[in-house]
Amino acid sequence: MNFLIFGVVLVGALCILNLILTVGVIARLREHTDLLSNRGEAPIIGIGEQVGEFETATVDGEPLRTDLLADETLVAFFSPTCAPCQAKLPKFVEHARATAAGTPRPVAVVVGAPEEATEFVAALRPVSRVVLDGTDGTMAAAFQAHAFPTLVKVGPGKGNSVVVKTNRVDLEQPARTAA
Repeated sequence: MNFLIFGVVLVGALCILNLILTVGVIARLREHTDLLSNRGEAPIIGIGEQVGEFETATVDGEPLRTDLLADETLVAFFSPTCAPCQAKLPKFVEHARATAAGTPRPVAVVVGAPEEATEFVAALRPVSRVVLDGTDGTMAAAFQAHAFPTLVKVGPGKGNSVVVKTNRVDLEQPARTAA
């Protein structure tokens, strides 16, 4: 009889230990799920945050500075070495092509070596102002861009500043088209 009582107590203690460990594992999995789900969506710069100062030129020689970004200008960062960028490029081109007349042309920033970027520049040039930014380029630094592809809409803030209006741009939504 003592063996039976000891066995039941031992099984009960093991069940309680198993329950405690399971609850710990579930809590840890929730933390990891939150970290992983935020990883792909982490904005480069928050809504309302000021864009850093930059001065550069497009591949066509057009000057581009922070203060030249008008209302609701779409700014996209691509890297020719990332697979998600290659997948998102055609959607961005289609979205930019459908942008209404009278709205500012989007700015596409290709971050990487010039010899790797020729395909991206050729696809983006007809529909946007293209900037070829080195891996430590001024625009990537101004927008705190560390992950690609990244798309934001910027506009005027207080004074002469430019701030992020939207840091989650859905390319599946049609752009405003000319009426």
